[in-house]
Amino acid sequence: MELMYLSTRDAGVKVSASQAVLKGLADDGGLFVPERIPKLDVSLADIAKMSYQRTAYEVMKLFFTDFTKEELEGCIQAAYDEKFDCQEIARLTKPGEEWFLELFHGATIAFKDMALSILPHLLITAAKKNQVKNEIVILTATSGDTGKAALSGFADVKGTKIVVFYPKNGVSPIQEKQMVTQKGANTHVVGIHGNFDQAQTGVKRMFADKELEKELDGKGYQFSSANSINIGRLVPQIVYYVYAYTRLLAQGAILEGEEINFVVPTGNFGNILAAYYAKRMGVPVHKLICASNENKVLYDFFETGRYDKNREFILTSSPSMDILISSNLERLIYHISGNDAKKNAELMKRLSKDGAYEITSDMKKELADFCGGYASEQETAQAIRDYYEKYNYVFDTHTAVAASVYQKYKKRTKDDTKTVIVSTASPFKFTRSVMDAIAPKSADKPDFELADELSRISGVKIPQAIESIRTAPTLHDTVCEVEKMPEEVMRFLDR
Repeated sequence: MELMYLSTRDAGVKVSASQAVLKGLADDGGLFVPERIPKLDVSLADIAKMSYQRTAYEVMKLFFTDFTKEELEGCIQAAYDEKFDCQEIARLTKPGEEWFLELFHGATIAFKDMALSILPHLLITAAKKNQVKNEIVILTATSGDTGKAALSGFADVKGTKIVVFYPKNGVSPIQEKQMVTQKGANTHVVGIHGNFDQAQTGVKRMFADKELEKELDGKGYQFSSANSINIGRLVPQIVYYVYAYTRLLAQGAILEGEEINFVVPTGNFGNILAAYYAKRMGVPVHKLICASNENKVLYDFFETGRYDKNREFILTSSPSMDILISSNLERLIYHISGNDAKKNAELMKRLSKDGAYEITSDMKKELADFCGGYASEQETAQAIRDYYEKYNYVFDTHTAVAASVYQKYKKRTKDDTKTVIVSTASPFKFTRSVMDAIAPKSADKPDFELADELSRISGVKIPQAIESIRTAPTLHDTVCEVEKMPEEVMRFLDR
């Protein structure tokens, strides 16, 4: 039976999976959600015997029902190959009492590779299925990691162009260098004078601009998205939660049916939403612990039921989480409202107009699966230092936020449920902040010397993703004002 996709803002909108992947965002500005969350039709014990690739198929086949078996398997095989530096694709490691799910073994050493390795293949397949003649223009805003992973995935993919906008002074030096050195005739990277929320809002406006859509169509182009607002980004992320649970099962670390916690460093809410979908599919999850940095808009939401972006935007050492408008939260709001598109549309209108909204007490009861927490900059650095000194295990600043939040959660709740902390990026992506935490005296060296030092003290080889940009030339140096973003897109397409 085909699973259709609805807009979170209009109950009358219904499209196939491939159409939802192609469009990225609904015409009304809503996000596509499956009309129901399918249940796994293979036991977790059986999945425990499967590879990552086979697990991916068992999950994705339930969501992408208008893709043939051959099409979906082809996309999966093309995505999860030697681009990843470990056979497991997503590696579980246990330096101390809890497990870390390492999602940074792909080409750009961040968790975005897990979904952005497959999205180009899903998109091209979807375009063929829907007889699309236009060239697809991927339009993306990034707070650091999505940009490089999307650029890497779409570089020189026939029938596509990709434009990435990032906050000029709001990403780490390594993240910026990864983007501005990107090769590919179809790639364009633009720094904006503004923050991630402004970049994301600018991209959403372009998607909603009917005049721009008409102009693009006349030139043989149409927009799609590589952000987690695209359901083709979100579904592949569900896979690694199913995989993590079944690896613990395979190792004998848990019994079938035993609940575990997931702790997820969270900005745009896509990663933890994927964990929520995994739970709805049948993965036994006790708590989804949403870890925020000092931009703690999500922590406040889970505490109070009020979402309020009217606050100071703080630049932190975990820049991929420096977000005040968490786009994917809209999908959760839709679900906890009883799939009420009208109610959700009202709340999103309030967010757009006033910068805040409040959910009902009944909706708040539906958030029982979640628990919020946040870590200060000092606590983030302390977590890096503690794990290095205690276990000789080094993680990045975003993972450190999650580790710190979990330690505080455990102390507060005395919850001894077995727990997996989601590790979203290699420490080599944030060497300055990591080294500042564990060896402050060396932190005044240049970034690549710091990477060498981090490798030496941690015993971990420098990833190829870092080595490859060490001496790479800058190929993208465009910077623009937020209001000039559409102009910059058209300039790229017209050249």
